[in-house]
Amino acid sequence: MEAKKDKKLRKLQSQSRPGHESKMSPSPIYDDITIQGSGTLKNKVIIITGGDSGIGRAVAVRFAKEGANIVIVYLNEHNDAKLTQQAVEEYGSECLLIAGDLAKENFSTSIVNKTIKKFGRIDVLINNAGLHYEAESLTDISTSQLIKTFTTNVYSMFWLTKASLAYLKKGSSIINTASVTAYRGSDHLIDYAATKGAVISFTRSLASNLVKKGIRVNAVAPGPIWTPLITSTLKPKDVGKFGSSSPMERAGEPYEVASAYLFLASSEASFITGQTIHVNGGEIVNG
Repeated sequence: MEAKKDKKLRKLQSQSRPGHESKMSPSPIYDDITIQGSGTLKNKVIIITGGDSGIGRAVAVRFAKEGANIVIVYLNEHNDAKLTQQAVEEYGSECLLIAGDLAKENFSTSIVNKTIKKFGRIDVLINNAGLHYEAESLTDISTSQLIKTFTTNVYSMFWLTKASLAYLKKGSSIINTASVTAYRGSDHLIDYAATKGAVISFTRSLASNLVKKGIRVNAVAPGPIWTPLITSTLKPKDVGKFGSSSPMERAGEPYEVASAYLFLASSEASFITGQTIHVNGGEIVNG
């Protein structure tokens, strides 16, 4: 599938947070219809935070093709979530929508309880939700912003993973969404990059902690991907050139990331834990 887009169509776009995929132009590509499922995850139950749009939507649809039932956790983007639910159900899978704020610890328990009530099991947990704010200087990052960014991007992973552990069994998989910024930093996303560095350390530490239980923990570190996070965060003038500095000179589409999550969730990655897959358009990073 051709993923390259006319960059002119992206100029001067802006949205309020958290952003809505249905308002983006051009629309992100979340499904490669040329890929056929093979039942790799048949009857498995997958929780995906931030699953209403962007990478989360693409992962939900890709996993649905493989026979998985999906739980989508999102903040308040109800229209996007319903469109994702429809896309999942078109592949014959069930999809449970759960709206709420991951920055509140008790919400994690609610997610797990509702998942167990509906499906009776959890096989794969994908901690994908996150946010960022641009700031020209460290002095521009307020304490409230710092706390919100870490609570949403890092604390929520601890809380939801902790709540899920009672139901994860040997062969289960946890996949965390990191970022290329964890490895190369970002001069205008300092607090965000710091949270993604924490995600990498969390992934490695938890992988070591759970290895004897047969639960694998890995991460995916996307580079520039065309998602609502971009149009709701970057200045409109920067949206048009988003991704142009990557070796492939374009932003990636959400579907181009989804298969990395599928690989890590599947038995084909049975000897892989504590690792990170880099999907960034060719940028070489350490780690």
